[in-house]
Amino acid sequence: MKTEKELQAQWQQFSASNHVFPSKAEAAANVAKLSDQQWQQTLEPMAYKVLRHEGTERAGTSPLNDEKREGIYACAGCGTPIFSTEMKFDSGTGWPSFFTMIPGALETKRDFSMIWPRTEYHCATCGGHHGHVFEDGPAPTGLRYCNNGAALTFIPKDSK
Repeated sequence: MKTEKELQAQWQQFSASNHVFPSKAEAAANVAKLSDQQWQQTLEPMAYKVLRHEGTERAGTSPLNDEKREGIYACAGCGTPIFSTEMKFDSGTGWPSFFTMIPGALETKRDFSMIWPRTEYHCATCGGHHGHVFEDGPAPTGLRYCNNGAALTFIPKDSK
């Protein structure tokens, strides 16, 4: 089994050879000027609810939960690559789950909206909400990034 550092360093091997991800600066510049109304017009309704208003999709509703092809999971708001398929695992929760992330892709904050505090994470580029991270995941990290599928776009490695 690869170490977390190896997984994080080698994420680009799951990227389609012809797919170009925007640089963080380009992505940030593209979304920085968007109003809430423009976000709503740009995103699918559930993606808008999740990314811009910290909503949660119903468990089991995202086709990405069952996605098995090699590829990259990117932010649906700005295109920033967040996870590779090698970081994904089946948590049995009904949401796409990952045990680590691409370095620098996410930022966290404490969320006190439930009875107990949780750690929320969001895209480091556009600030879009993705989900919560828990300490009940598999090795090598023991973490479970429980992600709303609506907040992600999947780019298969074999995409043309």
